[in-house]
Amino acid sequence: MEWRNARQIAYLLSILLLAAAGTMLLPFALAIADGGADRRAFAYSIAISVGIAVFGLAAFRSPKKELARREAFAVVGLGWVVASLAGALPFYFSGAVPGYLDAWFECVSGFTTTGSTVILDVEILPRGILLWRSFTQWLGGMGIIVLAMALLPALGVGGMQLYRAEMPGPEPDRLRPRIRETAKALWLVYVGISAAEVLFLWIGPMDWFDAVCHSFTTMATGGYSTRNASIAAFDSAYVEWVIVFFMVLAGTNFALHFFALTGKPQRYLKDPEFRFYASLLFVFTAGLTILLLTSVGDSAGTAIRESAFQVVSIMTTTGYATADYELWPIAGQLLLLGLMFLGGCAGSTGGSIKQVRIQLLLKRGYREVFRLVHPRALSPVRLGDRPIPSDVLQGIAGYVVLFMLIFAVAVLTVASFGLDLETAISSVAATLGNIGPGLGEVGPLDTYQPLPGAVKVILTVCMLLGRLEIYALLLLFTPAYWRR
Repeated sequence: MEWRNARQIAYLLSILLLAAAGTMLLPFALAIADGGADRRAFAYSIAISVGIAVFGLAAFRSPKKELARREAFAVVGLGWVVASLAGALPFYFSGAVPGYLDAWFECVSGFTTTGSTVILDVEILPRGILLWRSFTQWLGGMGIIVLAMALLPALGVGGMQLYRAEMPGPEPDRLRPRIRETAKALWLVYVGISAAEVLFLWIGPMDWFDAVCHSFTTMATGGYSTRNASIAAFDSAYVEWVIVFFMVLAGTNFALHFFALTGKPQRYLKDPEFRFYASLLFVFTAGLTILLLTSVGDSAGTAIRESAFQVVSIMTTTGYATADYELWPIAGQLLLLGLMFLGGCAGSTGGSIKQVRIQLLLKRGYREVFRLVHPRALSPVRLGDRPIPSDVLQGIAGYVVLFMLIFAVAVLTVASFGLDLETAISSVAATLGNIGPGLGEVGPLDTYQPLPGAVKVILTVCMLLGRLEIYALLLLFTPAYWRR
């Protein structure tokens, strides 16, 4: 890579760092209003971040030029690391976590919308820190890079390359002719739906602060809560069903929400991925409901409510909890573990493999079986009425194989530190899929705090790989990337 390209990357990363510092102003203002001790933590964090960003802007300023694909992946991959390193500072300076490694874990979990936490008691934290914790997930949900493209003209250069490298899913939707307009449209939809959820939660048993924090983490499919018992702390069927509805929206391709808000709601039913996604939610909810009715002895209302909430929460990779599902039959736990690998739709804030990839893999598998019976038949794989090129199918198959390979290697590595197999498998699945809680020592009522520091580093890398869909980060460690 040429030096001038490295200068351009460093310059853009400085802009992102400045933007990350700017996002701390909202919780900083709340900390000042509350008169909390966390106001100093935000002051120090903002000062350090701005200082480094200003130095970078002055030292690495370079002429504007089209951002190549290679540089775009570097900005995206390194941008999340830089933002999380800065975002960890308030957690560290406030004493919310015992050390900087834990602070970085917490912040990466926030920005990647994973929801795995090392904080044992969130209810004792000042409101400024709690708001920042939720805000990191909301920012990470739609993407820091997309936010920067929408607000900062300096990132308009090569915006499409950044957009393709940043947005989850195999084929990002371009809603407007200009990429900056697309980023703004997505963020307007995101803000609008978030505001609607705040209103619905606020008119229930939540106060405005809890409503805002939980709306941030619901729309990001993040799962951070202001309560130790998560959503179960509110003991409200109304709250649970409102959050279920908005989790389903958050796990849906935001392009469909944009079309619906611009007068085309029929696009939901016409979209094959959304139909597949909705069908799986219904089938798995029904199956888990039957299991709870026959095995646990819950009432019909309780079984439906708990099943719907946990299936939607896990499959959309939100990670909220209303029940200790480790007390459920092993079949129910295995079902939830399997759902961790599905994820939301492409173009949603959900993580993991994504529905469209699962759908196309199933279609490709069916085609291979069909060809055994009809070897001369022409049978292209279609998504709706659109035939899918073979290179796209190969790319999806390659991605899933790489995802599972990383999963297997990470499980073996984590288990080598003395963790039991249940904890090792579920913790890697929960972090690589950006879900949050797992099973065993990292269950819905537990935290990641007791895990060894080396395991936290491995799981932090898993969170970043999962959020960036592997390639944007993995490319930085390949020799071919650094060759001219």
